[in-house]
Amino acid sequence: MHEAAPELSVVLPCLNEADTIATCIRKAQQAFREHGIRGEVVVADNGSTDGSQAIAQELGARVVPVAARGYGNALMGGIAAAHSEFIVMGDADDSYDFLETPKFLAKLREGFELVQGCRLPSGGGRILPGAMPLLHRWGGNQGLSLLARRMFRSPVHDVYCGLRGFTKSFYQRMNQRCTGMEFATEMIVKASIHGARIAEVPITLHPDGRKSHQPHLRTFRDGWRTLRFYVLYSPRWLFYYPGALLMLLGLVGYALALPGVTRFGVTFDAHTLLFSTLFILIGYQSILFAIFARSVAANDGLLPESLRLDWFFGLMNLERGLVVGGLGLLAGIVLLLMAVNQWRLVHFGHLDYAHTMRVVIPGVLLTALGVQTILSSFFVSVLRMGRK
Repeated sequence: MHEAAPELSVVLPCLNEADTIATCIRKAQQAFREHGIRGEVVVADNGSTDGSQAIAQELGARVVPVAARGYGNALMGGIAAAHSEFIVMGDADDSYDFLETPKFLAKLREGFELVQGCRLPSGGGRILPGAMPLLHRWGGNQGLSLLARRMFRSPVHDVYCGLRGFTKSFYQRMNQRCTGMEFATEMIVKASIHGARIAEVPITLHPDGRKSHQPHLRTFRDGWRTLRFYVLYSPRWLFYYPGALLMLLGLVGYALALPGVTRFGVTFDAHTLLFSTLFILIGYQSILFAIFARSVAANDGLLPESLRLDWFFGLMNLERGLVVGGLGLLAGIVLLLMAVNQWRLVHFGHLDYAHTMRVVIPGVLLTALGVQTILSSFFVSVLRMGRK
């Protein structure tokens, strides 16, 4: 008879963890015994040179060599080799107590697809003295977790916690791509965007048990990589919101400068029009980039389909975009011709620039916006040609 497949796989990424790998494996196996869990421990070795592989094999863990370096690569290799549908992953530095594994399995059995551990007190977790630097505890983790909740509506308080459980089918559906430390954050962001069932369980963080080398995490480098991932994965925050704000400022400037309003001793005139035109052009371009990026992300499966974007393209197709852009271009050319005519009326001599610029600058703006709209309409149509 074939041995029954394990219900749970504990996956440990490993790179020279001889100091602590045995403790982590033993705790996971103890949790299996005490709670009657049919489980396995998979050590995804990323090229250890300190004998970590032999230690793991002696304790009955299955060692999977992963040649491609990187935290994410190691986990991808270990998860792919796992034999069970339920998976718990965690660092092999003894900072996570794998005796807490059954809490994650219980949530997975309830039907949750991702069960995120939380070390921070804001989510019920506990951090033992010396387990987390103050900068991480009160700065990076808190701030980046808050951003994840705001930008992606992630229902977790500790995005950096590496102890988590998930189903293999969920993981395969997420199609993860980050091969470095962003792997863990990518999982939460994608789970939130795709509407996965997410639960959070409080855990206790222990001091790193390694003595032979420093932690692999680099505070500022990895913090920046996480922040970079956030903005690259959110065209709305990276492009749309800044662009909309700039356009709003530009329109306010036009409303004040075209009639030459004076407020609090400040007169808004031609120079205000120039600055406002700059804001509108940059803002409009940024919004166009948001549309381009969101279309590409949906086409490549990086982000789910957007009902709002589909509604927009249903309203503004290629033909309508060409009409709108053409009208803007035509209006801009008319204004520019009016300015040329004003110059002609003074026999191509000196002009009253305060008056003429109120025609020239809007003319330049409308001409540029018209051309951008026409070109963008064609470009977006090309991006969407492959979609059904």
